[in-house]
Amino acid sequence: MINERRRTVASNGAELAVFEYGREPGPDVPTLLLVHGYPDNHQVYLPAIRDLARSHHVVAYDTRNAGASAVTGLPGDFTLKTLVDDMFAVLAAVGAGDVHLVGHDWGSIQGWAAVQDPRAAGLIGRYTSISGPDLRHFARWVRSRYARPRAWPQLAGQLARSWYIAAFLVPKLPEAAWRLFLTKRYAQTAKRDVGDDPIRGLALYRANFFSAVNWPPGGRVTLPVRVVVPLKDSFLSPDLVEGLESWVDDLTVIRVDSGHWWPASRPAEFAELLRQPQPQPQPTTTP
Repeated sequence: MINERRRTVASNGAELAVFEYGREPGPDVPTLLLVHGYPDNHQVYLPAIRDLARSHHVVAYDTRNAGASAVTGLPGDFTLKTLVDDMFAVLAAVGAGDVHLVGHDWGSIQGWAAVQDPRAAGLIGRYTSISGPDLRHFARWVRSRYARPRAWPQLAGQLARSWYIAAFLVPKLPEAAWRLFLTKRYAQTAKRDVGDDPIRGLALYRANFFSAVNWPPGGRVTLPVRVVVPLKDSFLSPDLVEGLESWVDDLTVIRVDSGHWWPASRPAEFAELLRQPQPQPQPTTTP
């Protein structure tokens, strides 16, 4: 058993359930902020947290309307701007600085937006992204492949992986599918009760896809970033990392022989990666 400390953080019409594990933050105790994706809650990280809590101050929270978190007024605001505000509200509540931010799936999408936000300075020291692209980068990547016929196979491969996004935008159909059979199937895969998180989380897609006005402003990323690319990801092409180096100054790409839910399926590998120091950028030499 690990010691769990829980608090509730109010943010923009939501009550966020925040969980802390391990040691208290301090100069010699690094803080990890773990942000989950869809259709999960913070429990997706628990196998790794049991390991990481021995040496770290670990913070995980249920994003708005997932797990034990809830919106206080319906239908609620699920735009990326608001999700990023939630993240900074959690950081302010736990009072830690120089945090190692870690995001998976939609948690990674939120993480990319957060590290481009001026509020990240002094709060977020580095970022690890897993299976969740920056939405602006994703849009640029698609446009650039569409403009080059030789890149159409890459584009076709990603579009084939993204079929579910269009399905999630259809009214009522995905809710019915989750109720009828998908929730039970995913619960068996995740080996835990997922409740109604899959249905509640559909609002993420409906509020943000094809609605760039709801995205925070973009910008260069100057803090160290590691992007983990599961080579067997059913939803994201490994080619999506191409072009990141043009706006991420300190980038490391790590490829793993695993599927989309690598942090949950291989928690020991995931924890070991988070314990490793960020690789130092190699100096550029002029011949």
